[in-house]
Amino acid sequence: MFELGWIYALLLAPLCVSIACFATIKLKNPKICTALHLTGLVLLFIFSMKVIAGVLSQGTLIALNNWIYIDALSAIFIGLIGIVGVLAGVYSVGYINTELARGHLDERGNHLYHGFLHLFFFTMLLSVTTNNVILMWVGIEATTLSSAFLVGIYAHRTALEAAWKYIIICSVGVAFGLYGTILTFSDANTLLSDPSQAIFWSAINQQAQGLNPTLMHLAFVFILIGFGTKCGLFPMHTWLPDAHSEAPSPVSAILSAVLLNCAMLVVLRYYILVSKAVGPDYPQTLLLVFGLLSTGIASFFIIMQHDIKRKLAYHSIENMGLIGFAFGLGGPIGMFAGLLHTITHSLAKALLFCASGNILLKYHSRDIQNVRGMWVASPITAVLFAGGALALGGVPPFGMFASEFAIVVAGIYSGNVGLAVLCLIFLTIALAGLTTMLLKTVLGKPTEGVEIGESDKSSLVVLAIYLLLLLAMGVYIGEPILQLLKTSVGIILGQENLSFGEMLVLPWQSLGQ
Repeated sequence: MFELGWIYALLLAPLCVSIACFATIKLKNPKICTALHLTGLVLLFIFSMKVIAGVLSQGTLIALNNWIYIDALSAIFIGLIGIVGVLAGVYSVGYINTELARGHLDERGNHLYHGFLHLFFFTMLLSVTTNNVILMWVGIEATTLSSAFLVGIYAHRTALEAAWKYIIICSVGVAFGLYGTILTFSDANTLLSDPSQAIFWSAINQQAQGLNPTLMHLAFVFILIGFGTKCGLFPMHTWLPDAHSEAPSPVSAILSAVLLNCAMLVVLRYYILVSKAVGPDYPQTLLLVFGLLSTGIASFFIIMQHDIKRKLAYHSIENMGLIGFAFGLGGPIGMFAGLLHTITHSLAKALLFCASGNILLKYHSRDIQNVRGMWVASPITAVLFAGGALALGGVPPFGMFASEFAIVVAGIYSGNVGLAVLCLIFLTIALAGLTTMLLKTVLGKPTEGVEIGESDKSSLVVLAIYLLLLLAMGVYIGEPILQLLKTSVGIILGQENLSFGEMLVLPWQSLGQ
């Protein structure tokens, strides 16, 4: 029998570690801070796995008088925080220690970094586990405030400019999400027999067919603009390249691989409601438009970038657009492909941003023109970086090939062959940008003055785990992940007992019916 205490522990652990890091700031002892940080990461991983195991064994978990609601869809995103986020946190130990040694951060900044990092974990967990639609919005807004300090942690001009741009654009954008939230709540308040339940997503979902179609048409526009800003969808994406490139590399990894997906989960929650109220065609059309535009515009910006982290940031915009495009295609295959791509993209982007951290520490530059001969200077990092780039480009046998292949098939099944072909063209352009980056950075003679050898061998373990997980997702999807994906697709489509026979899998990914 699953104990609900694991859910409370999952939420409280990062919050308590955050408070402890802030409380010990006057001690200015990096060892204490690192110990608290590692303890928090271990607890976050254990508690998240316990909660996911509870969902797998018992189904939806409800706690705190219906304020916490964790279904299979939530469990996927908890898994991203508990695995991808935790690995980035482990990587940050060596990265931040190097920054301390070089004087880029002082001891006070070290405590602030770890305090805000665990506060960031808490706000993301809150946004994906809460059942309260207002608190859902508060959680997403809180992620902005907690992570903005991480973006500007170095306190130089470009970092502070990126942090302020991030706060202003996301706060204004997410305000639109509040309008959509209030419209949904007010409509549910008049619909439900018990108005006090109108604040809970699960209660609204049960009666969603009776929601006012006109209000829900308007509400979803606000939701998509508001939370789409946080997802980095075009044209609300302008904060993302600056924030991702100026933040410390492990923070960039978490922003791209985890935070953007948390915002997409909220969009999915409202997609479910709107589909029941007005039919799926309307929200799917909006997701198709925003998704395809984001993928297309970002692919051209990728080609133009010379900053490694800005190039990767535009890849985040491209892939979030691709995820939105998959959900817009609809049907079991589209939803399955979108969720699978959410997982595989998170792994690839976390790997590449962390690898870019190794490159920055060695070459003291993010400019592709200044990074040469990684194959000689840092051979292991070069292999892992190249592997991550190929995975991000959708090259088999990595997991992103499977998810992108599924998206194309979803386009064919839904009758959007032209859009699928256009999407493939955009992906080819993005792959060309990645290939150019690899040819310039990995090959050739090492940049003059660069030391030969790996700067931080402990970080290579994290990068290798990311790459192995990407490979595993491409070769064989484990049964627990399949169960979560299957159940989540059923939740989104409002259909129970959806069989995998109605979805796409690659021949070598064995699935039971």
